[in-house]
Amino acid sequence: MLKPIKIGISSCLLGNTVRYDGGHSHDRFLTQTLGLFVEYVPVCPEVECGMPTPREALRLMGDADNPRLVTQKTAVDKTEQMTTWMNGRLKELSKEDLCGFIFRSKSPSNGLYRIRVYGDDGIVKRNGTGLFAKAFTTAFPRIPVEEAGRLNDPKLRENFIENIFSLQRWRKLFDQNKTLGGLVEFHTQNKLLILSHNPEIYRKMGRLVAQGKSCDLEQLFDAYEALFLKALSLQTTLKKNINVLHHIMGYFKKNLTSDEKQELLSIIDQYRSGYVPLIVPITLINHYVMKYDQPWLNVQTYLKPHPFELKLRNYF
Repeated sequence: MLKPIKIGISSCLLGNTVRYDGGHSHDRFLTQTLGLFVEYVPVCPEVECGMPTPREALRLMGDADNPRLVTQKTAVDKTEQMTTWMNGRLKELSKEDLCGFIFRSKSPSNGLYRIRVYGDDGIVKRNGTGLFAKAFTTAFPRIPVEEAGRLNDPKLRENFIENIFSLQRWRKLFDQNKTLGGLVEFHTQNKLLILSHNPEIYRKMGRLVAQGKSCDLEQLFDAYEALFLKALSLQTTLKKNINVLHHIMGYFKKNLTSDEKQELLSIIDQYRSGYVPLIVPITLINHYVMKYDQPWLNVQTYLKPHPFELKLRNYF
């Protein structure tokens, strides 16, 4: 384990009573499970910009690309107040070394997706983004973000958490070994993980690293980071995971007995058919990695991308 990962989060998700009605949106998975491995940096845009609790509810009005933040009943425009605060808060957050941000869904300040925008023509559309959420993603386009509600989907949950742990490992490389050799080692360790997300980007990254000696180091690292985070933002699929599992089997062709090979093939087929989750073939492979001393596989982040206790690969 590395040091706890710093994650920005909508303050109400931690149980803080900062919502417009004086309540909260406590998410126990975030505080009691994921919270064991991360350090949260809570943010409540509405309270921090000077609004009281409780307060009049807000809504987005006008153009979805450039909406105004307005109180629902009295129509008081709070856009300037929010924007002034955001400019300073984003500068503070830039110093926090955040590896992710979890937003409260449906919020006109913090929601990421499908936020109601009340048009001046009276038509309501669900195509907006909360003012702070939009400002954050614009200021930090490479930091993984997600809405708490969407984290109830096990695939989205695994993808987001895999992203934040991967970004932490990448940041560690920056701090401790920002050299071409360090990049080659990092890429080697993450090859199967990248392959499981997008084979095309995997090939691009391989070519980039191979040409590393002829590149400026800063430009090389920036280009690699962009591709790495782009790949991880794309979800893995059953087909891509099976491709990686078969790829891994190739490293055991001189080791596995016929019975062991058949057992692994059978379990991969059970995973393909939906009878067992991904953690089952992964667990067996990790056993063989230790049994047959496979040093290359032993460092592959694909086999251990996040803490086992989070149970992120246990879903069907």
